[in-house]
Amino acid sequence: MVNAQIGEPHLSASEQVESLDRECTTLSRHVLEQLHSFSADAQDLSALMNRIALAGKLIARRLSRAGLMEDALGFTGAVNVQGESVKKMDLYANEVFISVFKQSGLVCRLASEEMEKPYYIPENCPLGRYSLLYDPLDGSSNLDINLNVGSIFSIRQQEGSDEDGLALDLLQEGRKQIAAGYVLYGPSTMLVYSIGKGVHSFTLDPSLGEFILSSENIQVPEHGPIYSVNEGNFWQWEESIRDYIRYVHRHEGYTARYGGALVGDFHRILLQGGVFLYPGTVKKPEGKLRLLYESAPLAFLIEQAGGRASTGTEDIMDVVPTKLHERTPLIIGSKEDVDLVKSFIKEHLRSEKH
Repeated sequence: MVNAQIGEPHLSASEQVESLDRECTTLSRHVLEQLHSFSADAQDLSALMNRIALAGKLIARRLSRAGLMEDALGFTGAVNVQGESVKKMDLYANEVFISVFKQSGLVCRLASEEMEKPYYIPENCPLGRYSLLYDPLDGSSNLDINLNVGSIFSIRQQEGSDEDGLALDLLQEGRKQIAAGYVLYGPSTMLVYSIGKGVHSFTLDPSLGEFILSSENIQVPEHGPIYSVNEGNFWQWEESIRDYIRYVHRHEGYTARYGGALVGDFHRILLQGGVFLYPGTVKKPEGKLRLLYESAPLAFLIEQAGGRASTGTEDIMDVVPTKLHERTPLIIGSKEDVDLVKSFIKEHLRSEKH
C-alpha cells in the first residue's frame, strides 16, 4: 500500500506527541509562557482561559449544527434587560458560560448583557478572586443567515464587596481589566486574547480539541483602508460623523466593510487596519454598544495591538460607568484613522462654542 503522505516518514505515537509538542502551543501553555511563571496567579489565569476556551468549543459545536437542530435558531419570545428580543442561541451561550464557570472554583461573579444583575456562584466566593464580564453571543442577528458571530469576554480582579447586589466594584474604568478577548465563530473558530502582554490569536483544531497558537503579538497597522459602519444610520448621526463619511467618500483608498457582528468587523480591523464606528445618534447619543461587555474589552485589545479606542471625546479605557449595562459610542481601530474621526468631532465642538 502506498503511503498517502508521500515523502513523510511514518511517525510512531510517541514521535507524533513529541512533534506536536514542538510545533503546537496550546492556549493554557501560552498564558504560562507569557507570565514566565507557574505562580498561583499565573495558574489561575491559565485555568480561566481554559474555561473560556471550553465555553467557546461548546458554543462552536452547537453553532455548527444549529441549522439541523430543532429549536436552536430563532427567537425565544423573551426580551432581555436591554429591551432586545432574545434569540435561542443567546440564551444557550449565556447558560454555557454560567455552567462552565460554576465548576471553575475561580470566578465568584458573572455579569452578562443577557442578565439584569450579576450571577453569583456562592460556592466559589470564598476562593474565587475574579469576575467575568461577557457578551455570550454578539451579532446573533447573523445566525439565521449563517454569518459570523462571536463571544466577547473581560476578566477583572474581584475587589471589595457589593452593596445591595449592585456590583459597585465593576463600575470602574477599562484599565482595571486584567485580561480580555473574544471567540470568533467563522470558517474556523478563533480565540483572540490579551493579558496585557500583546494580542495573540489561536485557532481551534477540531482533531485535537485544542486552540493552537496561530499568530503572536498582533499589531494593527497605523492606518488602514477599511471603514466599518452602518451607513443606514447616516441621517441619525451628528453632523461631525456625517462629515467624516463624506470625507472617505471623496478620497481614494477607502473601502467600506460592515458585517453587522462586532467581533467579525473588529477582527478585520485588527488584522488589516482601519476604523470601526458605532456612534451615538442625535436621539440616543450614548450609542448602542455596552461599555463593560463590548467596548472596554475590545479597547483593551486594540491598545495592546498599538491602536486606539474612543467615544469621540474620551478614551474608552478611561470611561467610568455609572451602571452595569451602560452604553457608549465606539470609534476603534488604527491610530491614524481613529484620530481622523476624532478631528471631525473636535472641529464641530469648536465651531459650536463660537
